[in-house]
Formats: sequence, C-alpha cells, structure tokens
Amino acid sequence: MPLLTRRTTLLASLGLLASRVHAATPATPITPIAPTVWPHDLQVPGGVARLSLGPAAQRPVAFAGDVPLLVLGDAIEWTAIVGIPLAAALGPASIRVQTADGTRPVAYTVGPKQYREQRLKVAPGTVDLSPEDEARYNREHAHLETVMATFSEPLPPSLHMQVPVPGRRSSSFGLRRVFNGQSRNPHSGMDIAAATGTPVAAPLPGRVIDTGDYFFNGNTVWLDHGGGLLGMFCHLSAIAVQPGDVLQTGQRLGAVGATGRVTGPHLHWSICLNRAMVDPALFVPA
Repeated sequence: MPLLTRRTTLLASLGLLASRVHAATPATPITPIAPTVWPHDLQVPGGVARLSLGPAAQRPVAFAGDVPLLVLGDAIEWTAIVGIPLAAALGPASIRVQTADGTRPVAYTVGPKQYREQRLKVAPGTVDLSPEDEARYNREHAHLETVMATFSEPLPPSLHMQVPVPGRRSSSFGLRRVFNGQSRNPHSGMDIAAATGTPVAAPLPGRVIDTGDYFFNGNTVWLDHGGGLLGMFCHLSAIAVQPGDVLQTGQRLGAVGATGRVTGPHLHWSICLNRAMVDPALFVPA
C-alpha cells in the first residue's frame, strides 16, 4: 500500500482526517512532516532533543520553563524540537506539554559532551574591554536578548539546512578559548573560512528580523525561520537585506567579511532554538 494511502487510512481509523483537523485549528494547519527533515538528535549541552509527544488531533503546545518550543508533525505523532543550552546541567530534564487533556511533563536526559579547548596568549589590551566598549556591549546584549525571544508562525516545513557559504570550517561550535588563563564563553556557532565578498545565502526560508553593526559580531543579519528557530550571520562585509524581507533558501543576505572583533574574513553562523544557541552542524544533512 502506498505511504500516503497508509497514512490516510491511519488517520481515518483515528477519526482524525485532515479536513477535520484543519477545521478545528484554522490558524495552525497541520502539515505532515517526514522523518528525514529532522535535525540530528543529540541530547547534550548545545545539542537538540527530539521528543515524541504522541498522537493528538491538534498540535500540542510545549514549553521549556516559560519558553515556547517548536512542535512539528501531524495527528499521528507530534515531536518537540528542543534546543539545549550550552550551560545546561547534566542529568534529568523535562519539558511541559499542554493538550486538550491537560498538562504533562515529558522527560529526557542531558548527557556529557567534551568540546575542544584552545589556550592562547595575547596582548592584555586585546582581552579586557574598555569601559566604553563594555557599555556598548551591554546595550547590544540587551537588544539581542529581545531578538532571540522571537517566536512566530508559519512553522518551518523542514529543518534540514544548506550551508550558507562554501568554505572550510575554521572553528566548530562549543570551542572554549582561554586567553592568558582567562576562560571565555564557548563558541556559539560555526565559523566558515571564505574570501571577503563571498555571497552568504539563507540556509532555510526566513524573515529578516534584525540587522546591525555590533561590537563583537560586526555586520550581522538575523533570520527568523519560524517557531523559535533563528539564524545569525556575523562579520559580514555587506548586508543585502533589511528587516521585514522574506528570503527563500539560497537567496543572498550579505557577503563574507571581517567586521567586528575578528582576525580574518569568515562567516560566523549561529542557530538559536528556543533561545538556546545550538550546533548548526546538527541541521546540515550528513
């Protein structure tokens, strides 16, 4: 029996034909999603947890604390896609799921992962910020927290992304640098080495929600892919979009550069999921 026929038969046996579901929830139509579009499941700090929520006629609502989560699937099985912060504690964790039948927890376990560490000796003035630079950074940080809280529809139909620029991966997600014995925050994205001016493309359809020139990140573009899934593209030599623009996969958003605090031209690409920075490599097909 063809896959579509089997799925229709299952939905009919549950009394959950698509027309009935759409009528119940016109604002959030159910789009069947194939297993091949999921990101890799890696339940570690900086990773992504794919948690089955089971069948339901309407899309469940899920939260990590008070932060809404991306839920995809169809009436046969819904899946919560949970970004795990790099600072997450190891061990038991859970999300909260709301359905027509009430609220319930869904548990998972955060396992260990050893990210690389790099120790560097540099001139002292390049490590500590001046009062003026620190004030600027604090202002920008407060603004970017509001950007990272974006949660919108429509939800993404696929979570497999194309790499935004061709090139060598010059630094991986999670790398922790120690400057003159002072530990810094782990690297929150993927660095791709490429020549200045190389076009940078949207890895997935998205709406531009922020652009700007930031102290550390230089010229930056933020894309909203829907459902709390965001992309950040930093150190650009040129920005080719403005807030409100809607891009399709492969459309140009800017060009590789060396703006901000960098040592050479490259693209820094971050993925933010439910306000947590997670490894972009998990969204790229093997």
